[in-house]
Amino acid sequence: MPERILIAKGEKDLYLLSNMANRHGLITGATGTGKTVSLQVIAENFSALGIPVFMADVKGDLAGLGQPGTPTPKIAERVAKLGLGDYVFAGSPVTLWDIFGEQGHPVRTTVSEMGPLLLGRILNLNEVQSGVLTLVFKIADDNGLLLLDFKDLRSMVQFTGDNANSFETEYGRVSPASIGAIQRGLLMLEDQGGDRLFGEPSLNLEDFIQTDSQGRGMINILAADKLMLTPKVYATFLLWMLSELYETLPEVGDLDKPKLAFFFDEAHLLFTDAPQVLLEKIQQIIRLIRSKGVGVYFVTQNPLDIPDVTLGQLGNRVQHALRAFTPRDQKAVKAAAETFRSNPRLDVEKTIMELGVGEALVSFLDEKGQPGVVERAFIIPPKSQIGPIPADVRQRILRQSVLYGHYERQVDRDSAYELLKKRAVQKAEEARVPQPDFTVPVPEPERRARPSFPEAPGRPPGRQRDTLFEAMAKSAARSVGSQVGRQILRNILGGILGGRR
Repeated sequence: MPERILIAKGEKDLYLLSNMANRHGLITGATGTGKTVSLQVIAENFSALGIPVFMADVKGDLAGLGQPGTPTPKIAERVAKLGLGDYVFAGSPVTLWDIFGEQGHPVRTTVSEMGPLLLGRILNLNEVQSGVLTLVFKIADDNGLLLLDFKDLRSMVQFTGDNANSFETEYGRVSPASIGAIQRGLLMLEDQGGDRLFGEPSLNLEDFIQTDSQGRGMINILAADKLMLTPKVYATFLLWMLSELYETLPEVGDLDKPKLAFFFDEAHLLFTDAPQVLLEKIQQIIRLIRSKGVGVYFVTQNPLDIPDVTLGQLGNRVQHALRAFTPRDQKAVKAAAETFRSNPRLDVEKTIMELGVGEALVSFLDEKGQPGVVERAFIIPPKSQIGPIPADVRQRILRQSVLYGHYERQVDRDSAYELLKKRAVQKAEEARVPQPDFTVPVPEPERRARPSFPEAPGRPPGRQRDTLFEAMAKSAARSVGSQVGRQILRNILGGILGGRR
């Protein structure tokens, strides 16, 4: 039997059904209209129901989900207005994550797991350059070279460029210009700290799908305020997590509640400037991942940020106020109004621009999976803390985590970088062929009997003067280039070696 999750109250109570929560959702609205609070309310209710949650904290104010809220006049007023008699402040279990390892457990993946398609987008490569990057991955696979961390990728790109001619017959032409573009992209990514994204131990996504001792779903919060400085890295990393969930989780069909709810804040970054092949991959994941028990909730300012094909997959909607200051804004208002199941008592297009903070137009899927009639309602206040938490509280949560110490210890095993380095050293040693020694040993009595000559001017101190034989040999060698010199050398060597006259 599905559970009903109270999200908002208007003329009637509006519930999100747990068995429809994996049909995805959308939270939209202008800045400051209450999107973050709506996200927080849905997430903590999912957690209370035993549904694990993942979300990216782009503004640094979602970690408060782990702490009980505090009474304020606004919250007290909203609680009284909505008649929430059983309202009690409470925190939810949270696990903190951070790619940079500063505000949570380090989050890493390997270069191979990321793959050339997503990595090409991070590096801002064009189609030709992405093809060369794919070739680099293929060469690494064929030669048994593991691409785990950032230095593996850099060394493999350099190795491919240095040996481009030898790879051309089997793999096709490797453009030096494309190799240069990839290397420049890697340097820029390293300067931005993106190299810390790659390494081991890589993230085990099963660690997201956990509950605490009370059966509450764990809320996984990725600190993304610093990561947002590189928007493509942020969007691509979250897309990688979605694709990994899709590829690794088994088919489960329709469940009474999702195995995981995935909130994608600033969702417009996922689609901005994305090549067609990547858009098709996104659409495929969104369409099919619900059969793996994962519900995806996009959070963005404007519903036009989401392509129509993806927008049609988002059945649960919370629409906060929009501002129609420009023609594009007016188009967005009209588009948002048309996506709802109409309510004869409500002028949706007009209402969207009149909504106050904390108000929204809400439409959830009903028991048959059909969109409910849109209603104007107030979002119920969250029971957890609204806003950021102090650094010492964050560190205490981090140290109390059952995962503490696992991801903090980085592993660097032999992979492409180490193997290529060993090959280079071995090749250099093989190139050092010992030079033959043509010096004729002189018997000790004869050497003592020879007169000693003074050192020639300019000769390095300590070096012995050449013997008569050595001087003659050197002189002869300098004369080899001429016919006369060659004749002299033959006569001398013939006499010494007892050859025929």
